[in-house]
Amino acid sequence: MKKETATRSSENKKARSTDAGKRKKDSEPEKVQNKENHVEEGEEDAVIEESIFTMPGDMIGTTEEFRAGNGTYVNVADIHSLGTGYVNIDRKSRTISVSPRTNTPPNINEGDIVVGSIVNMRDSVALVEIAAIKGKGEREFQTNGAAAIHVSNVKDSYVKNLGQEFSLLDIVKAKVINTQNMRLSTDGGPFGVMKAYCSRCRSVLQTEDNKLKCPECGRIEKRKLSSDYGTGLV
Repeated sequence: MKKETATRSSENKKARSTDAGKRKKDSEPEKVQNKENHVEEGEEDAVIEESIFTMPGDMIGTTEEFRAGNGTYVNVADIHSLGTGYVNIDRKSRTISVSPRTNTPPNINEGDIVVGSIVNMRDSVALVEIAAIKGKGEREFQTNGAAAIHVSNVKDSYVKNLGQEFSLLDIVKAKVINTQNMRLSTDGGPFGVMKAYCSRCRSVLQTEDNKLKCPECGRIEKRKLSSDYGTGLV
């Protein structure tokens, strides 16, 4: 009788031990899941540098997703890169920005070829915010003010209406002809507008018979085009 009782006691202990082990094992996935969630939450607070290299004018996000940060500009609801570099996303503040390939900005000299965005239009001058210098790593370049393309430096023929040569937010390639007052020239085949937007619907314009046509609304527009229009080549 004592032997039978001892056997039952041993079996009960074994069963309880097995149940406890099973409950412990069943709880492990929950702990793993919590750990995974913790990692994901940590990533939300991080600034993530994407491996995507971006050129001036490239769309890198929308205002529905992010706030536009350094090195970007907004066209309608789209966020575009102002210069060349890499995309940075701050998950905590939901800000997207573009960082240059180096922290040291290059010097700008006469004869340099630059890329930038048209930020203002006047009767005889188009103002350009310079974003990169060709041959110097295509690194982002910040100036204290906008450079100017005077109507006399647009091309080698008479320009009656500067608004038919450039428009706001156009991405242009130009040559530096004066560093004291930051004068630029787009005279010559390689220079001029590299990317343009429809003034009606803001779609990217496509070339057709030396003119620009909107693929969405069919609007025809004119620009002083670079021979590299639409290629993304600096």
